[in-house]
Amino acid sequence: MSLKCVTMIDRFRFGTITVDGQPYNSDIKIIHGSVVTDWWRGSGHIVDVGDVRDILQNRPDVVVIGKGDPGYMKVADSLREYAGINGIELIEENTRAAIHTFNRLCKAGKKVAAGFHVGC
Repeated sequence: MSLKCVTMIDRFRFGTITVDGQPYNSDIKIIHGSVVTDWWRGSGHIVDVGDVRDILQNRPDVVVIGKGDPGYMKVADSLREYAGINGIELIEENTRAAIHTFNRLCKAGKKVAAGFHVGC
């Protein structure tokens, strides 16, 4: 399914991510073009299925996870398994690289959703 790219990430610096001109000072998710602020995970620096259930329920083609500036956040094997079983491409990168990937996929018309850790 191809969608018009409605959300673009403009800027990132440690602790702040700017989406469509609006700065956010917390971790965020982007689901179907909408920003969900104050994204917290049940196990802090581990992303599991329950932490992105709202993303997964929207059945994206691709889920991009920004693991922080140096990439310390981890993705649980259970999330990788869930994505694989459900035909969802899962991309895990440090946040700076993940932002470029998200914008590129969005511009290419992919149904992409994301979660971005803006700290470590």
